[in-house]
Amino acid sequence: MTIKVGDKVATVELFRMGDDGPEAVSSDVLFSGRRVALFGVPGAFTRTCSARHLPGFVENADAIKAKGVDEMMCLAVNDAAVLAAWSREHGAEGKVLMVGDGCLNFTRAAGLEVNLSAKGYGPRCRRFSMVLDDGVVTQMYLEDGGFGETSAEKMLSGL
Repeated sequence: MTIKVGDKVATVELFRMGDDGPEAVSSDVLFSGRRVALFGVPGAFTRTCSARHLPGFVENADAIKAKGVDEMMCLAVNDAAVLAAWSREHGAEGKVLMVGDGCLNFTRAAGLEVNLSAKGYGPRCRRFSMVLDDGVVTQMYLEDGGFGETSAEKMLSGL
């Protein structure tokens, strides 16, 4: 079952890049006690993710935060090192925290897994964006193909 507005996100282990390399972090630590704009992509360095999804959130970071968002995060089924490189390439450092879900812990718990084997990717995260208040989903956007529903601009219009 896919996560929806009103649901609390599951407590799962995710990864972010730390000073000494990848470090595990609980979703509770990432989302509790604050308002987070979270968006998920099938993979770093992929075409739409690199050309439109991540750049939109980087470009709109200040406007989204001005609407009361404490932090913006990007979740992808990649490891923290790949996400750190992708962040550097797109100027996302200090604007969007990259969170690796290489084991699909969050993706599966939220019912957002999609099989992209036909494109050579394997199991991945469905493209989404959501706003979390203290770990509870208050806004939710999903793609059913294409791109637009999960964009930074769509999220900004709903804040």
